[in-house]
Amino acid sequence: MAGGVNPGLPRILGIDPGLRITGYAVIEVQHGAAALLDAGIIRGTARSMTERLAQLHAGLVEVLEEHHPAVMVVEQLYAHYAHPRTAILMAHARGALLLAAAEHTVPVVSYNATSIKKTITGSGRASKEQIQRTMQRELGLAQSPEPPDVADAIAAALCHYHLKLRRA
Repeated sequence: MAGGVNPGLPRILGIDPGLRITGYAVIEVQHGAAALLDAGIIRGTARSMTERLAQLHAGLVEVLEEHHPAVMVVEQLYAHYAHPRTAILMAHARGALLLAAAEHTVPVVSYNATSIKKTITGSGRASKEQIQRTMQRELGLAQSPEPPDVADAIAAALCHYHLKLRRA
């Protein structure tokens, strides 16, 4: 594989999808523990929806080609009946990201936000700040991941690690 990837060390790409800011995090399982390799945001800055979706897609393609993850973990879409338009717009962003994964034959796993929070913090109602502090503590980071979208992406990846790889 390209890019110095060690196929013996599984890489998990966590994604917190958003139309303007999508958080991403790549963790690698090293010596039975999860280590953070890379984390950041992909910005959708264009005015038109189609251009913004293209930016998100292209940004994720860069991450996929650099890190070659074994799996991509995406927070499930949450739709509140009072805000159906928000859910529809978020589905567009999620679709562009899922397309990038499919084009690179990366399997996708989804967890709902409550499950991610409960797995990571012990509480399904954890705040953004609690997620950030937990990610900082669990990964031994010098500071809390910023913005919160990055912490959410790390949490998604670590949730999959705890539920699927750590117990294997």
